Amino acid sequence: MAGRAAPAPGALLCALLCAAAAAGGGPGDNPAPGAFGHVYRGAVNISSERVYAFAYRSEPGQVDAVRVYVNSSSENLQYPVLFVVRQQKGVLSWQVPLIFRGLYQRTYNYQEVSRTLCPSEPTPETRPSEQIIFVDVASMAPFNIAYELLVTRLENFQLETNKAFNFTASPSQPQYFLYKFPQDVDSVIINVMSDAAYPCSVVSVQDIVCPVYDLDHNVEFNGVYQSMTKQAAITVQRKDFPGEQFFVVFVIKPEDYACGGSVPSSIHGNVNRTWNLQRTKNLQVTIVPSIKKSVYVQAMFFSFLSFLSFYMGSVVVAFVHYIRVQRKASAGRLSPEHGSGMMTSSHPISASTPEGSSYGAIDESSSSGVRQLSSPERRAPAGSDTDSSVEEESDFDTMPEIESDKNIIRTKVFLYLSDLSRKDRRIVSKKYKIYFWNIITIAVFYALPVIQLVITYQTVVNVTGNQDICYYNFLCAHPLGVLSAFNNILSNVGHMMLGFLFLLIVLRRDILHRRAMEMKDIYTLDYGIPKHFGLFYAMGIALMMEGVLSACYHVCPNYSNFQFDTSFMYMIAGLCMLKLYQTRHPDINASAYSAYASFAVVISLAVLGVVFGKNDMWFWVIFSLIHILGSLALSTQIYYMGRFKIGECNMGIFRRAVMVLYTDCIQQCSRPMYMDRMVLLIVGNLVNWSFAIFGLVYRPRDFASYILGIFICNLLLYLAFYIIMKLRSSERLLPIPMFCIVATAVVWAAALYFFFQTLSSWEETPAESREKNRPCILLGFFDDHDVWHFLSAAALFFSFLVLLTLDDDLDTVRRDKIPVF
Repeated sequence: MAGRAAPAPGALLCALLCAAAAAGGGPGDNPAPGAFGHVYRGAVNISSERVYAFAYRSEPGQVDAVRVYVNSSSENLQYPVLFVVRQQKGVLSWQVPLIFRGLYQRTYNYQEVSRTLCPSEPTPETRPSEQIIFVDVASMAPFNIAYELLVTRLENFQLETNKAFNFTASPSQPQYFLYKFPQDVDSVIINVMSDAAYPCSVVSVQDIVCPVYDLDHNVEFNGVYQSMTKQAAITVQRKDFPGEQFFVVFVIKPEDYACGGSVPSSIHGNVNRTWNLQRTKNLQVTIVPSIKKSVYVQAMFFSFLSFLSFYMGSVVVAFVHYIRVQRKASAGRLSPEHGSGMMTSSHPISASTPEGSSYGAIDESSSSGVRQLSSPERRAPAGSDTDSSVEEESDFDTMPEIESDKNIIRTKVFLYLSDLSRKDRRIVSKKYKIYFWNIITIAVFYALPVIQLVITYQTVVNVTGNQDICYYNFLCAHPLGVLSAFNNILSNVGHMMLGFLFLLIVLRRDILHRRAMEMKDIYTLDYGIPKHFGLFYAMGIALMMEGVLSACYHVCPNYSNFQFDTSFMYMIAGLCMLKLYQTRHPDINASAYSAYASFAVVISLAVLGVVFGKNDMWFWVIFSLIHILGSLALSTQIYYMGRFKIGECNMGIFRRAVMVLYTDCIQQCSRPMYMDRMVLLIVGNLVNWSFAIFGLVYRPRDFASYILGIFICNLLLYLAFYIIMKLRSSERLLPIPMFCIVATAVVWAAALYFFFQTLSSWEETPAESREKNRPCILLGFFDDHDVWHFLSAAALFFSFLVLLTLDDDLDTVRRDKIPVF
């Protein structure tokens, strides 16, 4: 038996036909022998049907595919022509006209249909095997319906690695091909390109299982799939296919709305008509090997070592600083009197005080007297900076009203730091530490449900295979485990590492400050910027949480969870502004409760903007009014150092507002009482009003980024004002803050360049978003957005260092010589 030759296909087919004829039966019971490549024309009705038999020989180890093309001129949907193809292990059937359903129950009917039959599995036999296919043609029509039949064998059914293949598909003529993993390849990327965006198409990867789902209504039933206009990319791993091979299926949708297009205007209002327009699409598929496991290792080493270098740099700077301090200590140059001459009495601002503009002001001699009276109140024992013995600050002010009226002090034309740092240092320090503990609580309660949600998103993607749920850069999305784009998650490690490093730097400063307080005389409390580190600790936690939540967002980036990526960015920008303001206004800065409540309002507005901000004009009107009124209210509070009581519910507030406008804008129109603050607030209000008008006119869809832009612009404006006023006040920038400022500017510029290299956009459909996808640019693993993550983490770290070191030059300057602005 083993040596007997296999019968020819013709002999096998003849034997089958003879057996059928001997058995007898109706006219359709006797199959007609068919030939590949030959067009068969005929007609069928209720009393007649046709059966064709096609036989072919399959070589050992070879996968053969057969394609059946049918056509019928009939448009009668009541009596379609039915085609049934019987194979050894399956049956495939369809009707002509073939009906597709679209949006709003529209139907599209196609008279030309071609389908690829599920290929026969290669047998382990060493000799050729015989295959036979039966095609049944029938109809229930009481009259003859003509048809055409063509059966061909596909020569280019198996795709090759790194070799482009061009073909054409349509809704009624889908295509699919076979791909086998080479021995040395564990992962591949299927790149699909088309010159035309429409018609909309779907690319699917399915296991070698019959039947193959290759029609619009069932292509989503199996495997992994994504919609496509001009570009699509799917990463496939060998471990997901035990047979080490898979089908790549291409389906053209009958309508384009799923890809961002509209229903063709020529068929509006028409239902159940034959769709004779051509919806063909030329496609090119190329399968290329993906990266190897060694690239994953290199990328992880690169990520961690890059940011560990910041740790090494910080250690070097700390060591150099320690050496310099030791040398100065040995030379006896650390007494506070040594640097007290940095700010002379002939201060350029105080020297230019105009006569007649001292409304509500007291001279320096009187304020000095008040300071002398209040100084014993601040003479706490050394080392008493602990919080355990300090009562919580309540509604009453800790500055004794009998010694000084803060309404008078805070409305002086020229304020100094000593005027706004009169409260008990321990109580104020504890007040600012509440920022740190509150943000930890917020982070835990915010992050846990976020993590749970994105895990659910990733599970849904893995189970359903619907890659339209998440907006990845599919040309550079490297999976690891259950994660679809591990590179986008790994690149956020910088935020966490640098946030932790910043906490260590702040902790070191805090410890050194505590030691200095224990060693120095109590009068040294009157030197330099008051050291309150609570806001700095909160900033470090916020930077770490930004990395965590950004990583969570990039597990499955989409429209509904983008706020995860921006929530702590709002908090970072807000905390930076609060810290900058607190530097020279330690007694009147916002409490942690009111600050975080304000952030909660902002995040709530962001959520409302995501839901209602796309097309609802009323939302933008209300938001713009809130924005403008909020800017005016905050400006008033800043201008009058918190002494303008907006919340008083009596008619006196209105009378006072009128008097202020009359005094500042009519009597002194040539020069406001607080010129520097007025300039800042005018520019700030112009910027914020411009944002409000822009939002009202253009109504940007990315509302979260719009709000973030408002925060960042206000922060940059205030930081620029602060530095300008610092230099104007004859203060100087030490080398470390100067380096941090330059590094911040350079790194932010580079980061923003990569940020604006849009690689995806959830403002569009998934198919349109994929048109923006680009290959990796760093180590063959990271894309432009990953580089943005790296650089933005470094930029935020340098920005924090700017705020931490900006006023180090004032450590030996008396507070009654440090101006407030």
